[in-house]
Amino acid sequence: MVTTLVDIISLVLIVVVVLIVIGIVAAGIGIYNRFFSLKNSAEATVGQVKVAMKKRLDMIEQLLGAVKSYAAFEKETLTEVTAMRARIGSAGPGDLNELERESRSVLGRLLAVAENYPDLKTSQTVQNLMSAVKDVEDEIARHRYTYNNIAQQYNTMTDTIPSNLVARIMGFTKLEYLEFGEEIERAPKIAF
Repeated sequence: MVTTLVDIISLVLIVVVVLIVIGIVAAGIGIYNRFFSLKNSAEATVGQVKVAMKKRLDMIEQLLGAVKSYAAFEKETLTEVTAMRARIGSAGPGDLNELERESRSVLGRLLAVAENYPDLKTSQTVQNLMSAVKDVEDEIARHRYTYNNIAQQYNTMTDTIPSNLVARIMGFTKLEYLEFGEEIERAPKIAF
């Protein structure tokens, strides 16, 4: 009878230990899956930022075409826009910060040229393109906000217990935020 009682206690302890191990493994798998869910969401959002930035550069190129008929605009600006568009595809969050700064600079120069030619104020094409650029600016801001929220959740998981243990074991590192800088956080003034 004593042997049977010892066997039952041993069996119960084994079952308890197995259940605890299964619970820990299940929690680890859940945390691992959450990391990848956030990582995939971040990558998708960066893709949306890239699309919006490419769209903005396409519109700047169209504005260049419209402005070109009124003024001899610098050829290097068109070359610069084309080069930026090509870099967007392979850009990471840090590169997007730089591309954002560069495209804002080009847009600012373009607006300065446009302001020197009053006839542009009445051009419906230019007005439509300027309105579209403002819409894309808003879209970029929304996607940047979404990406940074996802990055914050991911980064919090890399810092907090128990998910930081999974992050350390799996080699997950923090995501870089999209920080477009103080001077360019506001949409460029698109008014004539």
